[in-house]
Amino acid sequence: MKIHRWCLGAALILHVAGWTGDESLRAAPLPGLRVSENRRSLVTENGAPFFWLGDTAWELFHRLDREESQRYLSRRAAQGFTVIQAVVLAELNGFTEPNRYGHLPLEDRDPLRPVEAYFQHVDTVLAQAEALGLYVALLPTWGDKWNRKWGGGPEVFTPANAGRYGEWIGRRYAGRAVIWILGGDRPVENDTHREIVRAMAAGLRRGDGGRHLIGFHPSGGHGSAEWFHDEPWLDFNLRQNGHGLEYTDRYAKTRADYDRVPAKPVIDAEPVYEDHPAAFKAETYGHTTASDVRRALYWDLFGGACGHTYGHHSIWQMASARYPAINAPLLPWTEAMEQPGANQMQHARWLLESRPVLGRIPADDVIVPGEFLTAMPGEGRYRFLATRDRDGSYAMVYAPVERSFKVRMNRIHGGTVRAWWFNPRNGRSSLIGEFPATGEQVFQPPTAGEGLDWVLVLDDATRGFPAPGTRANSGAGAGR
Repeated sequence: MKIHRWCLGAALILHVAGWTGDESLRAAPLPGLRVSENRRSLVTENGAPFFWLGDTAWELFHRLDREESQRYLSRRAAQGFTVIQAVVLAELNGFTEPNRYGHLPLEDRDPLRPVEAYFQHVDTVLAQAEALGLYVALLPTWGDKWNRKWGGGPEVFTPANAGRYGEWIGRRYAGRAVIWILGGDRPVENDTHREIVRAMAAGLRRGDGGRHLIGFHPSGGHGSAEWFHDEPWLDFNLRQNGHGLEYTDRYAKTRADYDRVPAKPVIDAEPVYEDHPAAFKAETYGHTTASDVRRALYWDLFGGACGHTYGHHSIWQMASARYPAINAPLLPWTEAMEQPGANQMQHARWLLESRPVLGRIPADDVIVPGEFLTAMPGEGRYRFLATRDRDGSYAMVYAPVERSFKVRMNRIHGGTVRAWWFNPRNGRSSLIGEFPATGEQVFQPPTAGEGLDWVLVLDDATRGFPAPGTRANSGAGAGR
């Protein structure tokens, strides 16, 4: 009954907000999410695999009006995204700059005195997202509200009020399609910081009755596991591999978190953004491109992540002429929605969903090392990575550059291997041929040139898998 009441409530909110989307998307609620039995993935309450394809829209509630949020969410749903990461108490002057309707979130910056009108707008945007099949990874606050390492602050949370605020917001959104994300890009530096996070997590559990998953968004170059891996409230690990471009000092850490005991799912919730000053040094490295964000995508996924978050430097801040630019965004958010990297993220989702998902593991053993390891499996921006099904039904190798490589064919079970090239830039695949499942085989990516990456897909021919990237259904978002 609670779910059905939420459906009616969502429809009422959307009617009041003037929502004019597809009527068929209003009827059924999104399924709840949980951790898979093997502790490696996220699944729906019925056990179906859930692919986290996120976007960082940190200022969504703060800087967009309802028509703009509808435009943004509709486009992301059409692009195959499943999760939108957004913050209630926003980073960019969240306490002093009202939302588009003139409302601040708190009275006198007191977390125990929320402003109802502000949260009614949050209600509406959450309803818009759910109606489109999108979950919202909801940060109750940005991290400078409890640790002003850098950013605007001020610090307003204590262990005492963090628990009460968590309980209040947990109860308010207990029936919504949310995933709780604590933290907010700030390090945990002392016991007080730890207790604030723990208290808010406990409050959320009291408020929503344990209905929703909880993660923690860490500061750059770090992961939630460093501080909270053994905490019972932490359902899965998030990383912020951040805005560097090299594999070893950033994206290799996804595999390190995958290997932790006890096992927990891991996701990179903030990798390098598209059109971002590379490593925050535009004057040295310029701005990032679609090929940079694609490398991070496949490095994370093939390194053990069960999902991935895309980001664009204009989208996170909802850049427009209305607001001061933060760190040189190249486009307004309305144009940034159509950047190549944003449209290419979905191809990785369809690729992995076209094969058995829940048994997928990192598989460095598929690639035969070369004489010089810096060339194969590679280093820096040229690292090759592989993943495979634990049962040997398929394997995939990500080739970020045009360089021939060898694979161990016996990692695929069955007598015959069917090989394909999958294009991460357009989602198309082409059949290479069939090979015996023995010995080593050399493969050469089909095109030469910078930024022309490929994925080699090797299948047990007896399984009859469709072409890589074939979509199982045409529904938008996660739950349709």
